[in-house]
Amino acid sequence: MKTKSKRLKTYTLDQIKEEMIGKRGTTARDSYEFELSLELLGEMIRMTRLQRNLTQEQLGGLVGVQKAQISKLEKSANNVTVDTILKVFNALKAKVNFRIELQNKQIQIA
Repeated sequence: MKTKSKRLKTYTLDQIKEEMIGKRGTTARDSYEFELSLELLGEMIRMTRLQRNLTQEQLGGLVGVQKAQISKLEKSANNVTVDTILKVFNALKAKVNFRIELQNKQIQIA
């Protein structure tokens, strides 16, 4: 007796995001992408700090903020100014690039 094997359908990550969160350009998707980028920024700060063998307290001292603020920043970069981000990466001796997209145009700031 022959059995038919069922083939699982595969989806790209973008297809899953569209289905679960919404298409690009929708409020829900834009909000999701923004929050994700802030979490990644915090993780990049943490990884760079660890590569430089600095504690949160030491980095805070270099930036002029308390250890708790560095901890919050590493967990999520919500509610932080660009100035603070620049100070942190400057203290970490790391280069920062911003990419801004305006109505189908890209601007790169290095």
